[in-house]
Order: sequence, then structure tokens, then C-alpha cells
Amino acid sequence: MTGYGVAEIHTEEYTVKVEMRSLNGKYLDINFRMPRYLLSREIEFRNHIAKQIGRGSVNINLHVIRHKLGDNAVGINKELATTYYTKLKDLSQELGADDRDIFRITTAMQDVIYVDDEAVDESLIALIKEGLSSAFDKFDQFRKTEGSQIHAHVGECCNHIEAQIPKVESFEPERLELTKERLKRSLSALVEDDNYDKNRFEQELIYYIEKFDISEEKKRLKAHCDHFNEALSTSPKGKKLNFIAQEMGREINTMGSKANHSEIQKCVISMKEELEKIKEQALNIL
Repeated sequence: MTGYGVAEIHTEEYTVKVEMRSLNGKYLDINFRMPRYLLSREIEFRNHIAKQIGRGSVNINLHVIRHKLGDNAVGINKELATTYYTKLKDLSQELGADDRDIFRITTAMQDVIYVDDEAVDESLIALIKEGLSSAFDKFDQFRKTEGSQIHAHVGECCNHIEAQIPKVESFEPERLELTKERLKRSLSALVEDDNYDKNRFEQELIYYIEKFDISEEKKRLKAHCDHFNEALSTSPKGKKLNFIAQEMGREINTMGSKANHSEIQKCVISMKEELEKIKEQALNIL
């Protein structure tokens, strides 16, 4: 299920910002982006949040700003600085270039001045976990809001499908009359032929009548709609709703194949449109 949450915590020493967003996914897949020096604690952060999320493709961005550094946190690589300075000095003399900015250039070279990030402050870890929990609360609220909208939407879709059943029934008398006319025309042509097999004809007629009847499909579809609404009210699990939607689809397809009536086919198409909406949204329900 999609979701979004962000949290920012400020202290005298740190600013911690956690941004969490997710897209629907069949399984849980958490991707962290964080400072390099925190990578050794990634599993700890992942375990802190994984059980609460459930499933989905989740991206978590973790930003940390240090406001204060200890006396031993900043280091200078004197040997590397000396090497850079000597090499640049020799090059300037060889080229006859101005050497006034060599010291400034040396201090700007990579790894000459560095911050010791290896010793991670446990108070920072506690702040990050607090930020993760706070971001998740907002993330979860976002998902609940979206979930209520999906709940209402799929319920409306199911009700629309159920509402098509009386419409189908309203066209059945006309469908019956049209079918009778077709049968009469076929019978008129058949009885003129003295060689036709009466027993075979009766068997084919019974088979046709059974194939033509959609009363069982309507009953089962109504039962599936009731089951769907019941599941939506009591235990709205995405997999369960999707399974019920598949059963609804079977009955709708069978009705469509038996219809032989343009208006009933329109009702079937309308049902299929709503059923596709249900299947799409069921994927977003945990």
C-alpha cells in the first residue's frame, strides 16, 4: 500500500530527518539511504521498523546533521598534507608559478582534513530510532486515510455489480421471447424434413435450454457480492477480497457467454469494469 511520512528531530548536537515512502508490493522490501558511517547499524534500524510496515516496497531516507564536533572528531593527515604541499611546491618552482595559495590548496585536498565518523554516538542511534517511529506514525496515518478511501471505493464497485443483477432480470422476458422466435423458425424448417431424429432433437433442445438458463449464475453472483461485503466489513484482507473477486468474475463471464442479448451484454460489461477496479484496489489492501 502506498504511504508517506516524514519526521524531523532537533537537538543541540544533531538534526535527524527521516523520510519514508512506499509503493504497493507483494512482499516487504525496505531500501535505506543513510550516511556511510551508519551502514553498520542498518539491520538494527530495519528490524526496528520492518514488523510495523507489513509489506510493500519502502524507501527510507535518513539525513543527519551534526551541530557540534568533539575535540577528537576532526583529524588532520599530516603526512598526506606534507606530501601534497611538497609536490605542489616543487611543481610551482619548476613552472615558475605563484606559490602563495599552495597551503590553502593543500588543506582542500581529499582526506587531508577529515571527520572521524567511525565512533557512532549511541544518543544519535536513539534519535534515529525515535525519528523512524515518528515518521512511521505519519506514514501509517497516511495509509489508513487512503485505506478508508479504498474501502469505500471497492464497496461501491461491489454494490454496482450487485445492482446490475435486477437489470439483467428485467431484460430476461424480452430475451426469452426472442429466443422462442428463433426456435420456432428453426423448428418450422426442421419439421418439414421427415428424416430428422426426434430423440436427438429432444436431447439437443434440453441441452440448449440448460445452457440458456442463467438463474444459477445470478444466485451465485449475488452470494459472492454478499460475501465480499461481509469480508470488507469484518476482515478486509487483500488476498481474500481478490479470491472472492475471482469467483465473481467466473459467474459474470458465464452470464456473458450465455446472454445472447445486447442489453444483458452491456450489463455484463459494466460488471466487468467494476470488477477490474476491485482487483486493482485489492492489491493495495494489506
